[in-house]
Amino acid sequence: MPRRIVIIGAGFAGMWSALAARRLITLSASDPKTNTADIEVIVIAPEERLVLRPRLYEANPESMAAPLDELFRVTGVQFIKGTVDVISTKQREVELVNHAGVRSTQPYDKLVLAAGSRLVRPNIPGLQEFAFSVDQINEAVKLDRHLHELALQPSDSVRNTVVVCGGGFTGIEVATELAGRLQRVLGDSKARVVLVDSGAEVGCALGPGPRPIITKALEDSGVEVKLGTSIASVDASGVVTSTGERIETRTPIWTAGMAATPLTSQIEGKKDKFGRLHVGSDLRAPSAHDVFVTGDAACAATDGHGHSTMMSCQHALYLGRTAGNNAAADLLRLPTLPYSQVAYKTCLDLGERGAILTEGWDRKVVVSGSLGKVVKQYINTILINPPDAELVKAFAAAKPKTADPPLTLADAAHLLRLLLKRLWHHYCVTRSRKDEIGRS
Repeated sequence: MPRRIVIIGAGFAGMWSALAARRLITLSASDPKTNTADIEVIVIAPEERLVLRPRLYEANPESMAAPLDELFRVTGVQFIKGTVDVISTKQREVELVNHAGVRSTQPYDKLVLAAGSRLVRPNIPGLQEFAFSVDQINEAVKLDRHLHELALQPSDSVRNTVVVCGGGFTGIEVATELAGRLQRVLGDSKARVVLVDSGAEVGCALGPGPRPIITKALEDSGVEVKLGTSIASVDASGVVTSTGERIETRTPIWTAGMAATPLTSQIEGKKDKFGRLHVGSDLRAPSAHDVFVTGDAACAATDGHGHSTMMSCQHALYLGRTAGNNAAADLLRLPTLPYSQVAYKTCLDLGERGAILTEGWDRKVVVSGSLGKVVKQYINTILINPPDAELVKAFAAAKPKTADPPLTLADAAHLLRLLLKRLWHHYCVTRSRKDEIGRS
């Protein structure tokens, strides 16, 4: 009878959990006292691909996914296509349903819950029917196609207006991205982007450090910001705010609020306001010895100073490696590792106005503008991608980490190429503007 490590989810935390588990199993195989031949690592997810969710606000979202089949094959990870909707910790099994609606049961010896998070859609009239989002890849693709379909319609204020509902991290990135993207899609028509948020300040959760740069980027991008108001209703041609104002639009985009996978409710234990399970230092669920929780499903201490993980790719990358390693270690009767991630950074895209990189929980701005954009592009195109489908490289990358690795020469070269490309773009835009002024 094989021993099984079952991982629910193929996002950042799920993928790295699987690779880290296989890494430790493979390393342990050289010990004659350790039997690893009967251990299976199984990932269950709707698709055998990694969706680059932090990039879904960008253009061409259909390209924001990386196949995992070859990587899993090379590293010995098994994949089952399906969606888990039942976890039984007493029977140590999960129930799943495949794309045809057929149900099955999968037993486990160790379980890693890495099913991520989802956008919260409150019970606002018309929100479900008419609002777009960039939460899942199919939703981002739907929005992108809608924007291009708008270009085929007669130009008017309703067509040319986008309302971004929510002024948090995602809302700011969507608004600043669309300020330029919508203009390119619609051509000569005057595009209007409105950002609506109930807070007193835009990006309240980001703190005061980066706020002046965010505010200026929104202003320079022409984004209208309406604070202290929320969305009361949505329909096919507009939204109504809590102040009674109606904004005509065919493109309302909801970005406000996240919640952990509902599967966390099936595991006993303390939850935070997002529904995340509080876990121990080795990411084990306190109520279920054979269950490890990771990624956006876990609320874990990052250091000894009272900070906890955020629902972010940054933390999922490290949480996944630790959870997978520890699930395998526990099965092999080896010591588990404590999760730790002292450094905390934030990199916020501001569209054509660059980006911001901050460090620390007080979010001190380190880099902004064009150089910040280079860092953001490096993160989005290099750091968050899966490793190459080569055994040695994949296992080296899957080693649990507590700090960011030093920059390699290849990384430095890529950053330099991005910087030169950004500087050339800036030069071309500036030259074009000067030529237009000269002709006028």
